[in-house]
Amino acid sequence: MHQSVARLPGYLPGDPEYRKLSVALFAAGLATFALLYSTQPLLPELVTAFHVSPSQSAFSVSFATFGLGLALLVAGPASEVLGRTNLMRWSVAATSFFALLSAFAPSWHLLLALRALQGIAMAGLPAVAMAYLREEVHQDSHARASGLYIAGTAVGGMAGRLIAGGLSDVGGWRFATGGIALVGVLCAAVVWLLLPASRNFRPSKARLFSSKVLRDPALLALYGIAATAVGAFVAVYNGAVFRLSGSPYLLSAGAAGLVFCVYLLGSAGSATAGTLADRYGRRKVVPIGCLITLAGVAITLAAPLPLIVLGLAVMTAGFFAVHGVASGWVPARAHASGVGTGQASSMYLFSFYLGSSVFGGLAGTAWSRAAWAGVAGEAGALFVVTLILALLLKNVPSRVQN
Repeated sequence: MHQSVARLPGYLPGDPEYRKLSVALFAAGLATFALLYSTQPLLPELVTAFHVSPSQSAFSVSFATFGLGLALLVAGPASEVLGRTNLMRWSVAATSFFALLSAFAPSWHLLLALRALQGIAMAGLPAVAMAYLREEVHQDSHARASGLYIAGTAVGGMAGRLIAGGLSDVGGWRFATGGIALVGVLCAAVVWLLLPASRNFRPSKARLFSSKVLRDPALLALYGIAATAVGAFVAVYNGAVFRLSGSPYLLSAGAAGLVFCVYLLGSAGSATAGTLADRYGRRKVVPIGCLITLAGVAITLAAPLPLIVLGLAVMTAGFFAVHGVASGWVPARAHASGVGTGQASSMYLFSFYLGSSVFGGLAGTAWSRAAWAGVAGEAGALFVVTLILALLLKNVPSRVQN
C-alpha cells in the first residue's frame, strides 16, 4: 500500500527525461507568452483594419490578459483533480488553436472573443508549471529547471512581439497572427511529444480559495504592486507602438517592434534586484526599482528616438526588478504568515493580469486624448502608486522572510 504512493526520485540534469522536460517547458513558456502579447505591435494595423479607435484596439491585448487572470483562479485548483501533464498539454494546444482561428476572424468582436478564449486556455501553463517541477524534478535542480521555464516565458514575450511586427510588414496583421499561431502549434507538438507524464502527482480534492490570502496587509500591498506596476508597463508599450508608427518617426510595425529587444534588460534587472534583495532586504530594493521605472518614463518624454528607446530600457529594467522581487516575496510572506503559498501566488498573478488588462487598456484612451503625454502621465501616476505601496510595506511588521 505504501509502495503505491511512495514518491519516486526526481529527475536530475543528465537524465534523459530531465532533458525532455526542460525542452518541453521551455517550448510551452515560449508559445504561451509569445501568443499572449502578439497583438501589441499590431495595434495601429488593427485600428485601420477594423475601423476602431486606439483605445478599442488595446482590447485585443486586454481581453487575453483578463481571460488569463480569471482562469488562473480555476486552473490551479482544477489541476489537483485533473493532473498537471494533461492540463499543460491541452493548454498550449488550445491556445495555439484559438490563435490560428484569430487570423481568420471576420469581425472585431469575434477577434476579441477569440483573444479572450486564448487567455482562458493558456492559464493551464502558468498555474501548473511550478507545481509540476516541484513534484517531478529533484529538489537540488528545482532552480535550474525553473530558470529554463522562466527563460522560455521571457524569450516568448519578446519573440512574439518581434515576430508579429516583422511578419506584419510582410503580409499584414492576419499573416502575422497566423505566423505566431504556427509557432505555437510547433511548440505544442514539442510539449505533447516530450513532456514526461507525472510520476509523483496524487489526485486530491480541489481546494477553494481561503480568505486568509486577503487578510495580510503585506500581501494586499504586494497584489496592488503587481496590478499597478504591470498596468503602467503595458500602458507604456501599448502607447509606444502608436507613437513610433506616427509622425515624425513613421516606423513600420517590424521596426517599431525592435524596441522590445530592451526586454533583455528586464532579465538583468530582475536578477540584479534579486541579488540585492538577498543582501539588503526586499523592503529597500522594491522602492528603488519603482524610482527607476519613474526615471525611465520621464526620459521617454524627450523627442529624439534614441532617448525614447533609452527611457523604455530604463523603465523595463526597473519594472522587472520590482516584479521579480515582489513575486518572490509573495510565497515567502505567505509561508511566514501561515497562508497557502499557492493561493497567495495565484492571487498575485490574478492581480498582475487584471492590472495589465484594465490599466494597459486605458493607454489607448490616454493616447487619444493627450498623445504620449497622456500615456506617460497614466504610467507615471501608476508607478507613483506602486512606490507608495512599496513604502507602506516598510511599516508592516516583518514575519521573518521579508
